[in-house]
Amino acid sequence: MELELTPKRAEIVFEGDGGGYYAWSSPMLSKFNLGGGRLHLKPWGFALPHYGDVSKVGYVIQGNNGVAGIVLANTKKEVVVKLKQGDIIPVPIGSVSWWFNNGDSDVIIAYLGETSKAIFPGQINYFFLSGFGGILGGFSSDLTSKSYNLNKDETKILTTSQTGAVIIKLQKEKAQDMPHPHVDLTKKMVHNIDASKPDYSVNKGGSVTTVTSKEFPFIGEVGLSVIIVKLEPNAIKTPSHSISPVAQLIYIARGGGKIEIVGLNGQSVLDTQVEAGQLLLVPQFFVAAQIAGDQGMETYSVVTTENPLFEELAGKASVWGAMSPIIQEVALNVDSEFQKLFISKIEETTNLIPSDI
Repeated sequence: MELELTPKRAEIVFEGDGGGYYAWSSPMLSKFNLGGGRLHLKPWGFALPHYGDVSKVGYVIQGNNGVAGIVLANTKKEVVVKLKQGDIIPVPIGSVSWWFNNGDSDVIIAYLGETSKAIFPGQINYFFLSGFGGILGGFSSDLTSKSYNLNKDETKILTTSQTGAVIIKLQKEKAQDMPHPHVDLTKKMVHNIDASKPDYSVNKGGSVTTVTSKEFPFIGEVGLSVIIVKLEPNAIKTPSHSISPVAQLIYIARGGGKIEIVGLNGQSVLDTQVEAGQLLLVPQFFVAAQIAGDQGMETYSVVTTENPLFEELAGKASVWGAMSPIIQEVALNVDSEFQKLFISKIEETTNLIPSDI
């Protein structure tokens, strides 16, 4: 079966004065039960309270004045957290949340999640509590009136006052009255990946940072792990593949460059330029490499496991270095002189290669 792995841009779901929401949809996302969306909040933009049918992780691409309110399932308690560029925030399935931009510059958050339990696999679907298309307006007036112990006029106010949908822009007085973030709870529910110690980094090459429940316990609530690869201009992240039977969903957060993927029978299934805002999928066991362009490249990805394991095919951590010399000679059909040269070169490099090498 041919796999369509071409990077995609998100499609418009909603745009308004307060901002927009954009989502990806493709047969490949459905096949591998992965989904993605991007929230763009303009100043004082407010995403109305809602819940989704997937567990996901948000990554703040831009902005330092984001605020989110989350009511975790069965807790009946709202937690308000502060969001800034570089933050990741898990959102467990069924949580009710709202999102607000309390600053004077845009806030952009990319969400990647696992969709096997979603109504439509490959998509992140939302149920809004209020507003146009919201749940409150979907029931009969009689049922709503009795459910909330309201008379006819009160029921009309409840169900029709909010005429906006999805994302609205608050007036100044309302914006100023919004809840303030809880500092201590922000530390528990939000993790700034820019402040994390990388798994490894190379001067003029870049860094790779993985966030699991070991470093950030709350991410265990969504059963996902996050990997951020930051490449300096023209640097390379050498080929690697997942050892676990899980796919990897990659969002190009900043910059651009090229991504190559090799699959079954050594076939190149992707060799293309990528740029910020695109999303692509790497199937399980397929081998992928990244090459940054002149502006560098940052990729944000999720893996549907709490313990992601990757095998490197180049650099000093390469699996080639673990094999005995004669196996290397036979497998590559080379003489011992080239085998020694090959291994010596591997031992001199890492899986992040600066542009000047």
